[in-house]
Amino acid sequence: MIFVFEVVISPGYSADAYADAWVRASKIIQSAPGASGTRLHRKIGDEHRLLAIASWDSKAQRDDMEASPVDEVQRIIREQAEFVEVRVIGEFEDPEWVVQPG
Repeated sequence: MIFVFEVVISPGYSADAYADAWVRASKIIQSAPGASGTRLHRKIGDEHRLLAIASWDSKAQRDDMEASPVDEVQRIIREQAEFVEVRVIGEFEDPEWVVQPG
């Protein structure tokens, strides 16, 4: 499954500064059972709007991680809270099949 959220960077703060914190937190989160990667994308034409995608083996494993948050991850999130607005887009099932050309 994937967990998708949008991050809006406040004026006077940079996407690069947020990305640094995001990488630090993601490295910790990726040690949780079922975590299988993350990506952070910058919106074309809007350097203050980002899309984050976290992949998990199952929703239950992601829920377990959320139920027992790591203190360091919580500290990083709190440190960024005044500079960003985070909007959860949702949790999505992996497709039953994928067609890729070539």
